[in-house]
Amino acid sequence: MAEQLIRNEQVEGSIPFAGFYIMKTNLELLKQRNFLLLWLGQIVSQFGDRLTQMALIGLVYKMGPGSSMQLAKMMSLAIIPVFLISPVAGVYVDRWQKRKTMYISDISRGLFILLIPAAIAADSMILVYILIFLSYCSGRFFIPAKMAIIPSLATGDSLLFANSLFSVTGMIAAVLGFGLGGIMVEKWGVKTAFTIDALTFFVSALTILLMRIDEKGQFNAKDLLNLGKDAIKNVKNSFLHESKEGLKYLFQSKETLYSAKIMFILFAAIGSLYTVFIVFLQQSLGTVTKELGFVAVGAGAGLFLGSVLYGKAGTKLPIRGVINFSMLLASIYLCIFVNALSANPNKNFAFYSCLFLGILISPIVIAINTLIHQESENNFWGRIFSYLEVVIHLAFIIFMFTASFLAEKFSPFTVILWVGIILAAFSIINLMKDNGTRQRA
Repeated sequence: MAEQLIRNEQVEGSIPFAGFYIMKTNLELLKQRNFLLLWLGQIVSQFGDRLTQMALIGLVYKMGPGSSMQLAKMMSLAIIPVFLISPVAGVYVDRWQKRKTMYISDISRGLFILLIPAAIAADSMILVYILIFLSYCSGRFFIPAKMAIIPSLATGDSLLFANSLFSVTGMIAAVLGFGLGGIMVEKWGVKTAFTIDALTFFVSALTILLMRIDEKGQFNAKDLLNLGKDAIKNVKNSFLHESKEGLKYLFQSKETLYSAKIMFILFAAIGSLYTVFIVFLQQSLGTVTKELGFVAVGAGAGLFLGSVLYGKAGTKLPIRGVINFSMLLASIYLCIFVNALSANPNKNFAFYSCLFLGILISPIVIAINTLIHQESENNFWGRIFSYLEVVIHLAFIIFMFTASFLAEKFSPFTVILWVGIILAAFSIINLMKDNGTRQRA
């Protein structure tokens, strides 16, 4: 693709280098009013998403310092809507106007989050939970609407650059949201952080509201009632018929079964570490959110850098080897990291360690997706990836609660260490199996 772009530009006698072409294309896209407004709204919205997470972490710490289980309960409110809303949201997004869906989604999120400080002041945690749950339900409509509207704003070659621009800037905004969000929560308090968070969604809604797009589609009041029915129906179908069909195909395909197994183990490990690791860092660094946000920036930067590096060198490496070797190195370094940080707490060491862990982890999911694309039939991709969504979220939420329970019985340090040891053992066994298979072949 890049070579073709270079050749095209050379023939036309304008810009001979792909880098200049990319810059020119991005600048041309950003000169388009609608695209610029959507891009700005996306940046603010991504920042708000991460600020929400940091505010929730601060709220949980205020409720019960050092409680992994309380944190797991709070974070599960962000995961449950994935099962309930995401599978049916796309159907309604296709029926509605995308621009209107996005700004209503952002306004709804802003209003729900704006009410949280009042619920905290009234000491009504049940209301806080409901508001958080509703805000994440509203957010599930934003992503498919955004992805559906991008092709109408960027066509031809510019579509690739549009998606790339959204991905990169969105990741940067998310990382900054962790870093600045951690400082905001610790300096100004949870209530102020939620108020600022709500404002980010209102700003995002305003940028999208200012877009001028002619769209077909109309919202029907009955859609809300039907949405609830479809969500319940979808849960039944997803866990019965669709999961059955997905499993049937997965067991027929060796590589997709292998991918599902790896994804389950990986997200079981991530779920096990998620809340426990947050509490461990809070205890080790003596912070609530400030240093936690700083460390999260390192992890985000590592994931981004690792993705870029693997994208450049990945084609020369065996996919299964990349998956298992990356997992092995990450698990070994995780054990070294938690031991070293426990003995000598240092925020800079934590930052660079999380950056390094991000670099090691990032190739795994990319390699798994590539393996599925290479080894399975394209008419099954939708079902495979839908099933994998169910697999990874189930693994995440189940092991998040299991690890949180164990962390309160033992300690976050103990749980993290055992997760690292188990993951390392799993990786070594897989590497030995793959090596044995190659030798027999």
